[in-house]
Amino acid sequence: MKFRTDSMGRLCAGGMVAGLLLAGCQRGADAGKSAAKGDQPVSVVIERIQPQPWTDTVQALGTVKAHESVTVTAKVSETVQSVHFDSGQWVNRGAPLVTLTGQQQQAALAAAAASAKEADTLYQRQSQLAAQQLIAKSMLDTQKATRDAAIAQVTQIRANLSDRVIRAPFSGLLGLRQVSPGTLVTPGTAIATLDDVSRVYVDFPVPETELANVSPGQSITGTTQAWPGREFSGTVQTSAGRLDTGSRAMTMRGDFANPDRALKPGMLVNVEVTRGTHPAIVVPELAVMQVGSQTFVWRVTPENKAQKVEVELGGRIPGKAMVSKGLDGGDRIVVDGVGKVKADATLKAAPPATVPTGTAHK
Repeated sequence: MKFRTDSMGRLCAGGMVAGLLLAGCQRGADAGKSAAKGDQPVSVVIERIQPQPWTDTVQALGTVKAHESVTVTAKVSETVQSVHFDSGQWVNRGAPLVTLTGQQQQAALAAAAASAKEADTLYQRQSQLAAQQLIAKSMLDTQKATRDAAIAQVTQIRANLSDRVIRAPFSGLLGLRQVSPGTLVTPGTAIATLDDVSRVYVDFPVPETELANVSPGQSITGTTQAWPGREFSGTVQTSAGRLDTGSRAMTMRGDFANPDRALKPGMLVNVEVTRGTHPAIVVPELAVMQVGSQTFVWRVTPENKAQKVEVELGGRIPGKAMVSKGLDGGDRIVVDGVGKVKADATLKAAPPATVPTGTAHK
């Protein structure tokens, strides 16, 4: 009985020792795996940056205005006799748009013309008599004044009649017709809008801090949501001359050719003013991370360690960002896979095709 008890004790002690050995081995294995995992390099795409040409631009949102624009109105109170245009029609300068009734003026013109003819005939007769000294020269002068007044009356009535025909003051595109035959119009009544859109202006604001970089003659490009993928070329023509006290911006005016009339008055245009080209540090946009107010990239040290570097951006174009401060030519940075990188992590360069895209900052 004693022998059996001693045997059981030795078995229990041996089991505990074996368990402790196994546990120690397991902890050692786990520690080895953790160490190996912690030392495993992160596979990312690395690029060495060098200065390259960069074109600075000023971007703004502008509004299209017609080269010439007017609301056609009547000068007199009269009834519309006939309308000579359709809505949306292109008309040339001087083309008749609306004719107003003018029977009274026509009758008055006939009477005035007859009076003027009679006065002129009498003047011619008296001129002959005066030449023969049969009448006093004062009578001839009086008749001459009468004739001239009659002719002036005819001219005045004809001018009134010309106001009954409303013509286009310049070539352009008419808007919606606002009158019909029989409509009574008065001075100021809108008949239609007329816009010369063969060329258009685009007015856009420029901040006070950028005024030194924008001047007349500079090239500008414009894009619109109405015509995606299309660029319109123009030049800076002039400025408003004073800043808006609220926004501290000056309105600049760009001049754009518009032969196909694609740009319409009132349309919004994204304007880019080209300032000039100079060498700059340009990095892929995916390499730049934004966390709160902090903007940074991951620089690769000579030991292939990840180093966070805060940068300042001087501008962006699709897919590229210009770094004005924080990086130098020759620096190596992570351009893809930045979402997997942590400070002091060991990095391993990988071909771009082997690293999934879309892991950059959000």
